[in-house]
Amino acid sequence: MNVKAVIFDLDGTLLDTAPDFEVVLNQLRKEENLAPVAYSDIRKMVSHGAKGLIQLGFQLDEDDQRFEPLRLRLLNLYQHHLAVKTKPFDGISELINFLEKNNIAWGIATNKSAQYALPIIESLKLNPACTICPEDVSERKPHPESMLLASKIIGCNTEDIIYIGDHIRDIECGNRAGSMTIAVSYGYIDSNDDINTWNADYIVDHARDIKAIVNEHTH
Repeated sequence: MNVKAVIFDLDGTLLDTAPDFEVVLNQLRKEENLAPVAYSDIRKMVSHGAKGLIQLGFQLDEDDQRFEPLRLRLLNLYQHHLAVKTKPFDGISELINFLEKNNIAWGIATNKSAQYALPIIESLKLNPACTICPEDVSERKPHPESMLLASKIIGCNTEDIIYIGDHIRDIECGNRAGSMTIAVSYGYIDSNDDINTWNADYIVDHARDIKAIVNEHTH
């Protein structure tokens, strides 16, 4: 393999977005006269999106009539608190600098809607070669369409891409596209999940460990 591009999942892989979700979920609970949820519990649920956070925060099933209004209210609150506390994980900025210096393209493939993802990326002054959101594809991850589109935009084969994520759907997406995959244990991993069963090519505990893997597969 000769790495031409590195594609990141967004929440829990490239960016630590959980602190902003903690603010808005607990703001919503306060409006409903409920006590705050622990940050550690919120962090584990971020990869499950707004639905997962409402299930955590209100112990409701999706078919409950209160569920959808709460989910929409949460997203409205989040729209106004997108990049207040969000920042790249430790080691990510250095990794991006390394990739850019070595002419290795980097991009994002996320299940986060563009209306939230793009303003965050702009606010943090990131400059990915591509940002693939659900609006850009007909099938979300774990379907490999995101990776196929990323490879087309960047102009390389999926076999020349490393895909990095903190959820099994990320690893399945990358594997099905024929890309090398890295699972990050520092991300938003549910306590019921076992990262060792995801069939990733590599597992890393810190973003700084990714550089060595890229170096190993760059000619």
